[in-house]
Amino acid sequence: MKLSKQSLITFLLVLYSFTGYGQVIDHWETVVYNTDQWSYFVGNSEPNSNWTNTSFNASSWSKGSGGIGYEDEDDNTIIPRTRSLYIRTNFTLVDASVIKYIILNADYDDAFVAYLNGTEIARNNIGNVGVRPSYNTYADTYHEANLYQGGLPEDYIFNEAEFKSLISSGTNTLAIQIHNNSPSSSDLSSNFFLSLGISDQSKNYRENPSWFQSPIGPQVSLLDVKLPIVVITTENNIEIQNEPKVTAQMGIINNAPGVGNSITDAFNEYNGAIGIEIRGASSQNFPKKNYSLETRNADGSNSNVSIFGMPSENDWVLHGPFSDKSLLRNVLAYHMGESTNRYTPRTQLCELLVNGDYRGVYMFTEKLKRDKNRVDIAKLKSNDILGEELTGGYLFQIDRDDVSTELDGWQTNSSPKKFVAFHDPSYEELVDVQRQYLEDYFTSFEETMSGSQYMTNYVNYIDESSWVDYFLVTEVAKHIDAFKLSFYMHKKKSSNGGKIHFGPLWDFNLGFGNFDFACSPTPQGWSYEFQGTCDYSQPFWVKRLTNIPDVSNRINCRWNQLRKGPLHTDSLMQLIDDRIANMGDAPSRNFDRWNVLNNYVWPNFYVGETYQDEITYLKLWLKDRLDWMDENMIGECTISNVEVPSTLYSPIELFPNPAREYLYVDIDYANLSNMHLIIKNPLGELVLEDDFQSNVHRLDISKLPSGLYTVNVLRGNYVLGTKTLVIQ
Repeated sequence: MKLSKQSLITFLLVLYSFTGYGQVIDHWETVVYNTDQWSYFVGNSEPNSNWTNTSFNASSWSKGSGGIGYEDEDDNTIIPRTRSLYIRTNFTLVDASVIKYIILNADYDDAFVAYLNGTEIARNNIGNVGVRPSYNTYADTYHEANLYQGGLPEDYIFNEAEFKSLISSGTNTLAIQIHNNSPSSSDLSSNFFLSLGISDQSKNYRENPSWFQSPIGPQVSLLDVKLPIVVITTENNIEIQNEPKVTAQMGIINNAPGVGNSITDAFNEYNGAIGIEIRGASSQNFPKKNYSLETRNADGSNSNVSIFGMPSENDWVLHGPFSDKSLLRNVLAYHMGESTNRYTPRTQLCELLVNGDYRGVYMFTEKLKRDKNRVDIAKLKSNDILGEELTGGYLFQIDRDDVSTELDGWQTNSSPKKFVAFHDPSYEELVDVQRQYLEDYFTSFEETMSGSQYMTNYVNYIDESSWVDYFLVTEVAKHIDAFKLSFYMHKKKSSNGGKIHFGPLWDFNLGFGNFDFACSPTPQGWSYEFQGTCDYSQPFWVKRLTNIPDVSNRINCRWNQLRKGPLHTDSLMQLIDDRIANMGDAPSRNFDRWNVLNNYVWPNFYVGETYQDEITYLKLWLKDRLDWMDENMIGECTISNVEVPSTLYSPIELFPNPAREYLYVDIDYANLSNMHLIIKNPLGELVLEDDFQSNVHRLDISKLPSGLYTVNVLRGNYVLGTKTLVIQ
């Protein structure tokens, strides 16, 4: 792509704005190490109120090398079991004026609050910002340290505008309080580092830890790239945090396929306000963060918009694959879910810039919520407390108990006990009678599954066909959290059947052979029958339900049906190849930014030297997994008519279906530019292709033999919707 002189000037100006402080940082050094001498106070009582200040005299405190704590073998100084710990260390800055960035790296168990010269600068997992926790306050949730497991500490990044008034040349103090999750907590960890981004060539401090990576990405020239470019700039360039959402502007460049996207192009997919925050659980420990965002109007109210052809909404997710070095595991899993004709979050790969920092390849996707175009269940209102109105809809999940209280869900009475969390509506949006209704309904389901008549009575509570599809996609991926974490379900209103449906699918990063702990990551073996340390980690009824003869037989039939079409090995391999082709050089830029190739990132089972190695491993694993499931599929296909579910939402409708000579395709999109459809046979072979001239398109299918087909509607190379077609 040749730039005119004016375009080149424009590009250089834009590039300068996207490198920010990175242009004035010469190098990084570390001024505080975890193994330095720290003064510490075991929290059996409240410390002096001035303990965070440089002027405080800590001579009466104990002294020792960090980390300070007990258990986990990541402690250089062992202390007695305690609910809290206070640590502080002084450090000397030679010239504060040349410091342009400060990074606090935190590795802890279970919560912390950090202070720089008496001012709070960071916290996680405890209380509200600005309110100093008392010595006997417990962490909000459980949080495990990462360094001793081969993982990375969290990073808290501050630019010059944020810390300039807090530091000075000479003596400064870093003070931190660490809190446990419960009186019986088995461990406590406190490993903290402070690193400096320095603008000149002076060397006054120490080398960075071996795992340290500059948060300022490479100065990339995003010209004529294949993926859409998402640009986010926060108000006053403040760092995005884990609650609450910060105000920002988002612009997206997404030109027509074949044209290419350049950072000098106008924002044409979206250009407006957003609120954004960090999201995720264990993924928050990675330097490449995941984000939850909502599109907003200028006044801060929610704005429903269509992005990347996805139906209009205001809640979205930017998922940044980090331990998944294929960059595609969630894309692959969600595609399989969509292929079953059930709602699964739609996806679009993109490249992301945040405050001028290139963050790499991300997956832009839909947040799970109740919506006619997402989880299509009734909109339960706070005054729906009687009769049919009380019965739905509810979106909920089995997950870890992040709060250790009843505030966002309940713990089951079954063995093993599982935590069921309200999702949408949330706990706060529900009233007591609604919370109790869902808990009672789910408890009745579990009691039925533990009873003697469960093989016949289970159908009174759950939608059998939804379990079949959820089970099959989950088993193909064989991810470590299968059926136990991010395990979503939704209950419909009684007028719409009233039963529990399984899904949507969510979070498959640690699938397709990408984990190295607890259970076997090999392509062999069933997730629902995990052996060894995986025994009993899933709800007891997962195995019971699956092994009911009618259910296992339906699973067998549905598997045979899907394997002839969307889950055919060739179809899935082609999907991977297509997504890689769509990315162009983006993976190379991503791994320049995040140097993880040929390096272990928790919890990798396989570590490839190159990106192609990672893709080859994924493909070989997937092929072996599909072959193993073919050979070991449970049940027998004794059902003559396999149920093909209708999609909860699809932008396309087919009629008639089944069809014989002609097919009408109805498209729910206002903009038909560059849209076309393709029809593939059960072997994944292209048998018909056509462009759209109007929202209702008529096709001659008289020459196609009878059988099951897949209809895909695409804009360029991106799939907008999928339907199953039966030709008689």
